[in-house]
Amino acid sequence: MTDNIEEKVIMTPKCKTATSTTLVVERKVVQAEASDKIHVAGGDHTGIIINKEQVYENGVTEPCHAQLEFRVYLVSAVNGSHTREARALRFWFKPQMTPGERPHEAQAFFRELVSPQDFPKDYVGFIKKIIKLMQHKYLQLKILEIELRQEGTGTPPPEPNGVISTFIEESAANQTPVISEQRVLDMIENAYPNPLTVDHFITAGKWSKAEVKDALEALEEKGLTRAMSDGLYIRQHSVDTQVVKQMPTLCSSRQPSIAIITALYCEKQAVDAMMDNQETFVRYTTVGESNVYTLGTIGAHRVVTTKLPSVGRTREAMTAAGNTTTRLLGTFQKVEYVFLVGVGGGVPHYTDYERHVRLGDVVVSTPAADLTDKSVYVFCEKAERNEKGGWDYEVKPYKPDSFLLQDIAMRLMRAHAPWDSYVNEGLERLQGVPGRWEAPVGGSDRLTMDVGNGAFIEVSHPAPSGDQVDRGGLRVHCAPVAGGRAVSCSGEARAAFAAHARAHAYDCELDAVLDSVKGNRKDCFVSIRGISDYRDGTRGKEWQPHAALAAAAVMKAIVAAMDPPTD
Repeated sequence: MTDNIEEKVIMTPKCKTATSTTLVVERKVVQAEASDKIHVAGGDHTGIIINKEQVYENGVTEPCHAQLEFRVYLVSAVNGSHTREARALRFWFKPQMTPGERPHEAQAFFRELVSPQDFPKDYVGFIKKIIKLMQHKYLQLKILEIELRQEGTGTPPPEPNGVISTFIEESAANQTPVISEQRVLDMIENAYPNPLTVDHFITAGKWSKAEVKDALEALEEKGLTRAMSDGLYIRQHSVDTQVVKQMPTLCSSRQPSIAIITALYCEKQAVDAMMDNQETFVRYTTVGESNVYTLGTIGAHRVVTTKLPSVGRTREAMTAAGNTTTRLLGTFQKVEYVFLVGVGGGVPHYTDYERHVRLGDVVVSTPAADLTDKSVYVFCEKAERNEKGGWDYEVKPYKPDSFLLQDIAMRLMRAHAPWDSYVNEGLERLQGVPGRWEAPVGGSDRLTMDVGNGAFIEVSHPAPSGDQVDRGGLRVHCAPVAGGRAVSCSGEARAAFAAHARAHAYDCELDAVLDSVKGNRKDCFVSIRGISDYRDGTRGKEWQPHAALAAAAVMKAIVAAMDPPTD
């Protein structure tokens, strides 16, 4: 029986070795007849042809339009051993699809292929899903080459990036009786500039009083903490600090015009390393929140930095973040520009090197080029599935009245600014300051994707292709930043909202800070996120110090490029 001449999806083996198999799935207008070498599917699978020829070339000489590689860990039902298998996908699209659309279409195909709802757990299901997606949905995809390569047995799966939170209320330390100096130090740094009592540690960590006191004494001997009156403990700042009840009055020439707000202690250290002529004041109070202000200069500009006393979605944390910002802007009334500087979670792109954000990169909050809405920060309060399978969002968008800082960042990025010189300057100044400020080496930047039921796959970072160039050094991206636990910590919702908002990074929910900035009529603000994980920046402690330093370096480059103050 002869089929009608129409476009079919044909799968053909390309080559096979002892450890690899390559298949080609292509869309062709053919007239095919069933034979011992050709299987023409019918019923629900009409339009699919399986070609059983053993050697085949797809006839395409141009480089593929997009490609990606990921790894799965196959578990033997017989002995439970793991086999790591690399799977590569290479895409060619029809001429109607523009070069700019191709990486987006390839990424959308991949995300749907590995969707947690129906991730194919076996080889046959994997190939079948590829064919059906190509047949019914991705009609501009002309050829897809699939390579499956075994890489060895006995290798345990890697841990997904960002399993452990650095915030004590969200971390495994909250459920474990095991105490360590690092966990106690984390609590002290997160609370800074507020001091903590021994009872705080006992309540939060479920540790004994003797254990807490031993840890605090050890930290004090190392010069990391110090005891205050009334049994209070605080982080020992690396520079001289004046504890005051009220901030001293500053003459006009010492008033800062730039405020820099950080959330983590390492972020504050990194920002301070970019400043000269520093003076640090802790406005200490036993009622309410204490405040820390470091005054100094960057180039011709007077700046002030502060650290939020806590971060999170609790009412207390949000109130504290807003109050700290309001007090900062009330105390230093000549501030015109506000920078939110620190770590964040990157939004990876699995097929486009230019759009891919990885650990150590920096994202500067700027409007999306293809959206009429010029928001630089989009906070998602609620995300729900709708009847069509998509998402409905409740959001709070934020945009400055003046895009001066964003314009400077984009100009510097186009000019390939020497961001690394400021990173190196910061590394020199931070010598001897605890923390791993250099970029971690080795395989710590592992990109994983949740495929449901506790399983995940490891995806390779995309490489430059075509006219894309890897210039080395710090990579900076200008794009919106997003926030909101409703989406940032959920794999599928996170990716969907990032695509909706065109966001390249998530932060640890700083909407209360921006509410205060807007409420105080500060018209020029920017968020700068150094990427430390693939969630929201709170999970990747290994990368946090370096990512914070990278963000601070970009901040300094923007400040240095601003016109000198007229006053």
